[in-house]
Amino acid sequence: MPSFLVSIRDCRHSKTDRRWIQETYDEYLDSLSGLNTGLFSVLGADSRREHEIFAHWFANDQSHPLLILKGADPVGFALVTRPRIPAAGEPVANFTMSEFFVRKIHRRAGVGRDAATLIFDRFAGNWEIVEYQRNPGAVTFWRRVLSTYGKGLFTERSRNGEVRQRFTSGKSEAR
Repeated sequence: MPSFLVSIRDCRHSKTDRRWIQETYDEYLDSLSGLNTGLFSVLGADSRREHEIFAHWFANDQSHPLLILKGADPVGFALVTRPRIPAAGEPVANFTMSEFFVRKIHRRAGVGRDAATLIFDRFAGNWEIVEYQRNPGAVTFWRRVLSTYGKGLFTERSRNGEVRQRFTSGKSEAR
């Protein structure tokens, strides 16, 4: 049994939580910069764009910015979104894990797994999670989480450099 309690907190209306995410965002981008996808800017090079990103996260009613806490301390963040239009030929997903980050010092201790479980239980429905194939740590993490959370009941496909998992969450359905 872990000696800490992982929780999530909706931070749409908290200036303090928003500031923490904004201050930690460079660390998040830094962790992604080594993936060599060409999608992540050099740190600090696009601060105007980052301002727009956060404005969208916190003002869009289809976005749910969440703070991940270990005890009382923030250790990561997640962004759950509700897709408006499914890709051609794809079933509708109720939720997408658009961003998910746990600070490096808190990884491999169950924090991410516990936070993901709380998020899936809170937002019950059909989910899609997308990772870049060039990010094998994320691919492995989500496969492990979904194998445990949904007892392996998820679908996965790889295409165009992405790995996509789909599953249904909810306390009564998935666990």
